[in-house]
Amino acid sequence: QVQLVESGGGLVQAGGSLRLSCALSGSFFGIANLGWYRQAPGKQRELVASITSGGSTNYGDSVKGRFAISRDNAKNMVYLQMNSLKPDDTAVYYCNARYIVGYDSWGQGTQVTVSS
Repeated sequence: QVQLVESGGGLVQAGGSLRLSCALSGSFFGIANLGWYRQAPGKQRELVASITSGGSTNYGDSVKGRFAISRDNAKNMVYLQMNSLKPDDTAVYYCNARYIVGYDSWGQGTQVTVSS
């Protein structure tokens, strides 16, 4: 099973940028997609972005055009570049690995806070 460790969260002003990183270790067998989700207080966890092993990407509607997901297979890393941040982007961001059989692995999360 894969282990996921996020980093790069913090406090940023509206309009600013952050890059989140997710380090993967362990077994990658059976992983279909890697992605980022977020959960704000009182809200459900939602998809931010995902990327397949072939490099195809998918984004949540609220982040399209502002966020970009990428992966470095040689370094076992997944990144989320976040630009033009808004206060509504404030949340805990989680790295995700989704297996072909439907199982999910999660990181511990990293807090992103955007001040107005």
